[in-house]
Order: sequence, then structure tokens, then C-alpha cells
Amino acid sequence: MLIPPPRVTSILAAMLLIWTQGLALAACSDPPAQGVIWIQCDKRNLDLSRVDLRGAILTRTDFTNSVLRKAKLSGADLSFSILDKADLTGARLDKTLFMRASLGAARLDKAYLVGAKFDRARMPGVTLDGARLDEATFYQADLTGASFRKVRAPGSSFSQATLDEADFSGGALQQADLTRASLEDANFTGANLSGADFTGASLLFADLGEADLTGAVLVDVNLDEANLEGAKLGKAQWIDRRRCRSGSIGKCQ
Repeated sequence: MLIPPPRVTSILAAMLLIWTQGLALAACSDPPAQGVIWIQCDKRNLDLSRVDLRGAILTRTDFTNSVLRKAKLSGADLSFSILDKADLTGARLDKTLFMRASLGAARLDKAYLVGAKFDRARMPGVTLDGARLDEATFYQADLTGASFRKVRAPGSSFSQATLDEADFSGGALQQADLTRASLEDANFTGANLSGADFTGASLLFADLGEADLTGAVLVDVNLDEANLEGAKLGKAQWIDRRRCRSGSIGKCQ
């Protein structure tokens, strides 16, 4: 077997490096399309409304201030990407990956996010009003001051997430996982939280007025100064593990 001399090997390695760098640049300049590969690209301040990026690889790409209204991003991978102040209103984002992405003050109103994953994402001030979040996960995500008004999120998971001052008023979060989440000063007025699991969560100064907590798990929850006026607590498991009577309103009886 012939072994190329060191000089030839170095030349081949340099050519390979140039070729791969060229591929990366070409990928960033490729037009938006299904399955496109945009890795670590600069896509700031662009109008990408209604584009079809289903199944695209968009990791570590910067979409700051870009408009993606009603874009199709089902199954796309946006892990580690930056979407601060991006507008994804009405976008289709089912099963999209946002792990460790940054979405500070982004707009996802009425977006379709069924099965999406936002684990460890940074999302302070994000707006998700009227969005569909069935089975979506937000494990250890920072959602401080987020707006989830009238959201539909049955079976969603916010385990260990930071949701201080978040607004879930009028939302539907049946069977949601909120274990060990920080929900201080959060607003759940009129929300459907039946069967939700709050084990170990902090609801200090939270507003649960008129919320439906039927069958919810509230074991070891901090409810100091929380408002439960008009809240339905029938069959809920209380902070001391006792089961509330059917028909309990405002307090566990």
C-alpha cells in the first residue's frame, strides 16, 4: 500500500477544509425549502413569512428580529438557535426542536406547537397566547413573564421550569406536569388545571381564582399568599397529601 508523502497529505487536508467551508457557506445561502440545512447562519431581520422549512436543520442559526409568520417548520431542528424578538405568529411548529434555544420576547401567538420541545430554552417575555401546546415540553426552561393566555396545553410538561409572573389565564392545561416549577406571582385565573401535577412547585402569591383544580396534585406545594377564591378543588390532593372532598371550592375540605 502506497503512503502519500506528508506534503501531499497536507495539501489534501487543506483542500478538504476549503471544500467543507464552501459547503457551509453554500448551505447558508440556499433559499428556504423543506429539509434545508442552515447551521450557524445569520438570518437576522429577514421576512420569512409563510416559508416552508419543514424538517429543516436550523441549529445555532440567528433569527433575531426575523418574521416567520405562518411559516411551516414542522419537525425542524432549531436547537441552540437565537430567535429573540422573532415573530412566529400562527407558525406551524409541531414536533419542532428548540432545545437550549433563545426566544426572548418572541411572538408565537396562535402557533401550532403540538409535541414541540423547548427543554432548557431561554424564553423570558415570550408570548404564546392562544397557541396549541399539547404534549409540548419545557423542562428547566426560563419562561419568566411569559404570556400563555387562552393557551391549549393538555399533557404539556413544565417540570422544573421558571414561570414566575407568567400569565396562564383562561388556559387549558389538563394533566399538565408542573412538578417543582417556580410559579411565583403567576396568573392562573379561570384556567383549567384539572389533573395537573404541581408536586413540589412554588405558587407563592400566585392567582388561582376561579381555576379548575379538580383532581390536581398539590403535594408539598408552596401556596403562601396564593389566591384560591372560587377555585374548584374537588378530589385534589392537598399539600399535606389529604384528598379534598368533591365540591370543595376555595379551600380543601
